[in-house]
Amino acid sequence: MVDTKKEQERDELHRAIWAIADELRGAVDGWDFKNYVLGTMFYRYISENLCNYINSGEAAAGNSDFDFAKMPDEDAEEARDGLVEEKGFFILPSELFCNVRANAANDENLNETLERVFRHIEESAKGSEAENDFAGLFDDYDVNSNKLGSTVAKRNEKLVKLLNGVGEMKLGDVKDHSIDAFGDAYEYLMMMYASNAGKSGGEFFTPADVSELLTRLGTVGKTEINKVYDPACGSGSLLLKAEKILGRDAIRNGFYGQEINITTYNLCRINMFLHDVGFDKFNIACEDTLISPQHWDDEPFELIVSNPPYSIKWVGDDNPLLINDPRFAPAGVLAPKSKADMAFIMHSLSWLASNGTAAIVCFPGIMYRGGAEQKIRKYLVDNNYVDCIIQLPSNLFFGTSIATCIMVMKKNKTDNKTLFIDATDECIKVTNNNKLTPENIDHIVDAFTKREEVEHFTHLATYEEVSGNDYNLSVSTYVEAKDTREKIDIVKLNAEIKEIVAREQMLRDEIDKIIAEIEV
Repeated sequence: MVDTKKEQERDELHRAIWAIADELRGAVDGWDFKNYVLGTMFYRYISENLCNYINSGEAAAGNSDFDFAKMPDEDAEEARDGLVEEKGFFILPSELFCNVRANAANDENLNETLERVFRHIEESAKGSEAENDFAGLFDDYDVNSNKLGSTVAKRNEKLVKLLNGVGEMKLGDVKDHSIDAFGDAYEYLMMMYASNAGKSGGEFFTPADVSELLTRLGTVGKTEINKVYDPACGSGSLLLKAEKILGRDAIRNGFYGQEINITTYNLCRINMFLHDVGFDKFNIACEDTLISPQHWDDEPFELIVSNPPYSIKWVGDDNPLLINDPRFAPAGVLAPKSKADMAFIMHSLSWLASNGTAAIVCFPGIMYRGGAEQKIRKYLVDNNYVDCIIQLPSNLFFGTSIATCIMVMKKNKTDNKTLFIDATDECIKVTNNNKLTPENIDHIVDAFTKREEVEHFTHLATYEEVSGNDYNLSVSTYVEAKDTREKIDIVKLNAEIKEIVAREQMLRDEIDKIIAEIEV
């Protein structure tokens, strides 16, 4: 049952956070400014997280009045090595968020102070297991950017507002995991920035309702998984849904992803920390997944969820080595250079565990186009990897109105049939976008689980049926749309027409009579 009071409090908190974030940016474009707000939130979070960790340890040892934030830097230094090993990073008391914020208004060199603090935080992880998780994490937080102001004084004024604004966000105590306020606020802010940024923001963000559907489809019948993977992970919201749905301890070995855009890659790592995912529980890489995959040596993934970019260009057969790449070679053909969609599908299949499920948002064209894409579909169907195709409503994503679909793949199917679900009407309209409600998601997942025929909604197609349709995987080929046109009773209509004609004749006779009288 939903706790309406808690939901109301959450909505109020979200509104307050957005009001602060929106006010802070001033004349700066929101999508550009998000790095500052989210970066400051991250700085506050890891400061409070470290303090809480140390203070709790001291309290447990009977030193309840201890406060790390008030400790002299030189005394704190002694604990550096141990803390880096346990937490992955270290911050000096003087460089904690609360202390920098307290002095910010009187610090003429605030920009330099923050730059130094961020550099120290990143450097503290060097040589440790967490080095890759912290390296370059604050690169997009440019304290000397003209976006913040034309002079150092103006920039510092903006930085003071940022520290105070984020400091005033009621994000609770980091000890309280019941509301996961930092992670929750991050997701909300990303959604707001993406919805306000149009196309530029939408491509990096999968709305929460679609994330939930993909993850639920990928975890049907499972209570735990080895790990979750997204080959085009954006800001990481889709990866983290698995934890929300299965529970914190149900993902044994953590979160893996790859992202080509460095700014988004940094946001993804920040997102992991804000959701209290330990540095040893995630592995996010910044490379081109299709030509430089970074998780070759990892065991295959039991859950793959992804919303890769639609129809982007890639090197394809211009690179003669790719046709021998074990990810693409089995299909005998590469995805077209102008449309990399099928390359993401083949990559995901290659990384998928034998008992795993991949749920991937797809551009609809890949389901019916000919050429190389048809050959790849043939390979997928002939080898019985396609479990289900779901047609989604249009306008679910920020920045595009396309009606996308989901391909669900498995390597351990118990039949050789493919389920097709027409979920075009499974949504409600919210402002300019459509949205999947919890009921819509339940309905789709229920149909996916039962694999039964439902007129105008689902069809379980045999291998012969799909191959007989030239491996076309469009839902509309298999599920007949409901005829919403008004049914017409021909007999009744003819009777009505007859009556109208008779009435018309009567009127003509009347008119003729009147004319004859006038003429007389």
